Amino acid sequence: MYEYLHGTIAAVYPDHVVVDVNGVGYLVNTANPYRYAVGTEAVTIYVYQAVSDTAQTLYGFADFAEKQLFLKLINVNGIGPKSALAILANPDHQGLMLAIKTNDVSFLTKFPGIGKKTAGQIVLDLQNKLDDLAPVDDGALFTPEVATGDGDNPELDDAVAALTALGYKAAAVKKITPKLRQFAGKDTNDYLSEGLRLLTE
Repeated sequence: MYEYLHGTIAAVYPDHVVVDVNGVGYLVNTANPYRYAVGTEAVTIYVYQAVSDTAQTLYGFADFAEKQLFLKLINVNGIGPKSALAILANPDHQGLMLAIKTNDVSFLTKFPGIGKKTAGQIVLDLQNKLDDLAPVDDGALFTPEVATGDGDNPELDDAVAALTALGYKAAAVKKITPKLRQFAGKDTNDYLSEGLRLLTE
């Protein structure tokens, strides 16, 4: 089992990155691929390897704490790796932990594929199991990082594609796209973060 990969980013796609480690390209599914940039600067991505009868899949995280939160989420009945990534794509992990601790089901049901039953299960399974990650009043735990865009803004288009890849309904993404067009984002990560904020507010 891999703990992390240390290498350069060879490619960035809406739902994954390719990490070049000594000439070997690893396809790593990640919640927010656009927090990374193609280049020669080495990065460390913590990974979780899921093995099934038909595939071996790597899931990547910006730091060890994010990986630990992912592992807790996928241990909840009804939460698979894709759903966990969609939840972690929202950079407000502190708000997520607070929602779990305070039984805020309405916050949790804003994530794609999470209904009231699954949200209740998340609270039931994790409410008393997050203290080892970070206190809920300690500020942000992490530093962040088919609908179509407008065609004139490739960063916005990539962010819209990433939101759809995370499982948000095309209609919901299309509804917030006009607001994203008015948003003064510097890069895809900015647009993606703003899109996640709009979708979960």
